[in-house]
Amino acid sequence: MGYSVDLRTRAVRYCLESGATCADTAKIFGVGRSTVQSWRQQFEETGDLSDKPLNRSFKKIDPDKLRAYVKDHPDATQQEIADEFGCCNQAVSKALKRLNITRKKKRAATKSKIRRK
Repeated sequence: MGYSVDLRTRAVRYCLESGATCADTAKIFGVGRSTVQSWRQQFEETGDLSDKPLNRSFKKIDPDKLRAYVKDHPDATQQEIADEFGCCNQAVSKALKRLNITRKKKRAATKSKIRRK
């Protein structure tokens, strides 16, 4: 959970108006020095101290490439997919789950037993 905009504003205002160092400001407001530095930099660049939007993206597996690979290789195991994309089984499992792709295999056909007399 992030700090409130009010706390950020008070800390940056104190740092700029009093001429205090970021380390002193951090001690007074009970936050880290690097936190005050980043708030000050953000304020100087944008004039705003609200939370930055999260940039969530797929890091290793491109969803479009994964869909295409699964379509072209329907019998590929998760290990084969992981080897193809250069990641682990868990990453493939999570990516498939996010894309609502199920990987159930068909049961192997078994010969029925014939009773001989």
